[in-house]
This record gives sequence, C-alpha cells and structure tokens, in this order.
Amino acid sequence: MIILKKQSKKATGVEEYVLINGIHQYLFHSGTIDENPVLLFLHGGPGSAASLFAHAFQDRWEELFTVVHWDQRGTGKTLTKNPESYPTLEVLLQDILEIVHYLKSRYHKQKIVLLGHSWGSVLGSLFVQNHPEEVEYYIGVGQVINKLASERLIYAKVKEAIVQANDQRDLKKLEALGDYPGEQSDPQWLKKSLQLRKLQGKYHLTMKSNVSPLKTLWASPLFRFSDLSALVKGNKANKEIMDLLGSFDLNAAPIDYKVPLYYIAGEQDWQTPLALVQDYVQRINAPEKKIYIIPNAGHMTMIDQLALFLNSLRDIKNSQL
Repeated sequence: MIILKKQSKKATGVEEYVLINGIHQYLFHSGTIDENPVLLFLHGGPGSAASLFAHAFQDRWEELFTVVHWDQRGTGKTLTKNPESYPTLEVLLQDILEIVHYLKSRYHKQKIVLLGHSWGSVLGSLFVQNHPEEVEYYIGVGQVINKLASERLIYAKVKEAIVQANDQRDLKKLEALGDYPGEQSDPQWLKKSLQLRKLQGKYHLTMKSNVSPLKTLWASPLFRFSDLSALVKGNKANKEIMDLLGSFDLNAAPIDYKVPLYYIAGEQDWQTPLALVQDYVQRINAPEKKIYIIPNAGHMTMIDQLALFLNSLRDIKNSQL
C-alpha cells in the first residue's frame, strides 16, 4: 500500500494506492468522525473520476460519513498507474467487492454504504443485488434505469425545446440523427448521443449550476497534470463499458432487493430522466425505499443544489439510526 497525503485549505484527506484485484488502484479518504458510516462513492462516466471534483460538493458530507472516492479501473489516477488495464463489467464488480472488504477491515465496519452516480449507479445497483450482505444501504444519484428509454425521452425533450424556439437549423440537426436511438444500441449511438448532448447544452437541458467543470478541476487539491492525460485516454480504456451502457436495462434485473434503497434525483435531469427513476422506484421491492426529488437540479445534483442534497443525505442517514 502506498500512502500519499494531500492537505490544503480546501480539502484534507488521505490518498493511497491499494492492491485491488491484481493492480494498485487509487482511493481518496476524507471524514471527520471515525464512528460515522463509510460511504464508497462510485463515480460516473464511464471514465470520469469524481475524486477531482470532491472539493466542490462534499465538505459537509464529511460530517455524516467517511467518504471514499475510488478512481475506477480505466479511469483517473488508477488508469495513469495501470495504462494497459482496461475494465469489464465483471472485473469492476470484483474490484468493488475487494475494495469493500478492504474498507470494512480498515475502518472496522460490518457493512459499507454505497453511493452510485450515473454510470456508478449501474455498478452500485448490480453490486447490491449480488452482495447485499456487504452493504448497509444504497444511494442512487442520477440513477441509470434504461439507456435507450432515457435517450428517447431526451430526444423528445430537446425536440420540444427546438420547436418552441422555432429554430429550423437545429431541427434539421436533430432530424439528421435519424431514428434515434433506435430499437437497440449500435456502434453509432455514442457519436449520435454526443451530437444530441450539444443541443441539450444549447437549450439548457444539462447542468443547472454555474460551476465551471474546468475551473473546478483546476482548483482541485488532488489535481495533477497527468489527470488530463487520463481524461483523454479514458474513452479508449472504457470502450467496452460504453458499449455495454448503451444497451443497459436495469428493468431486466431482479426487482427484489435485500438492502434499503434511496434515490436522489434532479427534477431537471435530462441525462437520466426523473420519470424513469420514479417508475422504477414504484415497482421495486426493498426493506425501505424512498426517492428525493431536488428542484432546479440536473444530472450533477450534488453540485447543482448543495444544501438540498446534503439535507437528503442527512435524512437518509437519520432514517437508519
């Protein structure tokens, strides 16, 4: 285990590389009270490490949890250290299992809290179904339900905004995507989705905050110039995962869970639309389940509405006391 310490006015914590499932993987730990539950943050993307943005949203979280960020295999500092180790779904789920075991031992906990954001919510949902004995409860943020269904709703919302604006040029750009996203994912879906995202941004159907991702990245106390290279290489490293995500449907998995489930959703999230999450939460079975809908928040709910997101986390934790 390699321990790297990083302290600044903006963040205090411990960075380390731990031997997980055959390679040294990056973890960042931060918290204020040893007795708090340990929360493992499963970031989105695939290929977008949240550790570099933690300082922008989680200071107050550390009063409630010991927060651990993991740069997934094929992402961030783990990719930099292991440039030839690309992820598969099976390998990532095994990575999580070994990290959970490590955290339980390090912090003397019987179970760990999982928070999955966006792509991380795919990993989190599948993990709690396979290993409920390891998880105290699960929090899904920007929960992915059905990727193709999400893209259809996004397309319809963007088209509605373009028609209202009466922008014929943008309407032609949208229609040029054809029967998007089609009945099944294909090699062109990612390229087309990126074109759709550009139109989403133009019509303010993405992030709701005024936070600049680039400035936030640059201000991170964890930032290294090598992280920029990892961001560029992440697309190639996660190609197989992106193909899987394009056809992912959580509805095809069992609807019976053995751990409490909580979902925090942005009311204006047009990457993982709220309607699909609400429908899913109604249909699943769990010891406890609840959805928190955050107004005036998009896909980056924890950044868009810091205080409301924190209140949701506090309520979730208190419900387990």
